[in-house]
Amino acid sequence: MRAALAEATRQLTPTSATPRLDAELLMAHALGVSRETLLLRHLDDLAPDGFAPLLQRRLAHEPIAYITGTRAFWTIDLMVGPGALIPRPDSETLIEAAIDHFGSCAPATILDLGTGPGTLLLAALDHWPQARGLGIDASEDALSYARANADRLGMADRVQFRAGDWAAGIAKRFDLILANPPYIGTEERLPPEVREHEPASALYAGAGGLDDYRRILPDLPRMIAPGGCAILEIGWTQAEAVSALAAAQGLASQVHADLAGRPRVVRLT
Repeated sequence: MRAALAEATRQLTPTSATPRLDAELLMAHALGVSRETLLLRHLDDLAPDGFAPLLQRRLAHEPIAYITGTRAFWTIDLMVGPGALIPRPDSETLIEAAIDHFGSCAPATILDLGTGPGTLLLAALDHWPQARGLGIDASEDALSYARANADRLGMADRVQFRAGDWAAGIAKRFDLILANPPYIGTEERLPPEVREHEPASALYAGAGGLDDYRRILPDLPRMIAPGGCAILEIGWTQAEAVSALAAAQGLASQVHADLAGRPRVVRLT
């Protein structure tokens, strides 16, 4: 297995920024164990037959999360697959910004616009176990993953998922509104594993990447409950533009950086 991992790492180096990690995750998946268990107990075993086809899929730029069917996010593990945007570590900045806003208090109601596989909403509900939430997405594929994740995490009685067009038809107010809308410009280049596999509708938002902010922001003032906030993920070059769009709707902005120090989130009140 050590030799197989070394060879897989060599093959993956031209196509992946994390070739050794990818190899270990694929090997663990082939064995049906966690990566930690693989590293602690199985490195001297024979490599399983199922490893080679998994490696070939990764060499063809298929995302690791689609191959293994899961991705860790915040304190939860989510099932993901084709048709659902893969959770990114950068998006955890939204949860951190929400915790910063509420402090020792807790939001009672949470809305997640463009929920995908339930990423932000289920992470927030895991952090605040008394809260209830609503997730909206235009993709039935994504919503099927979200509902399955809620069931698996034991949150089905605290959350609803509905098909919708951003905030259209939602009349309630919410303590916390989360959104990770598409923000990639149509001319921007993405890695093959993103461009060829993840849903374009969850990635691209017009020439400047701002189209969906222009649709979401006008609805937020009527939907944020007193003392609440809306937290939107942004591309790292978009803080000024999104803040200006928010100001035009009477919303005050605070920008939060991700772990790399790049502007990643706009918190609106």
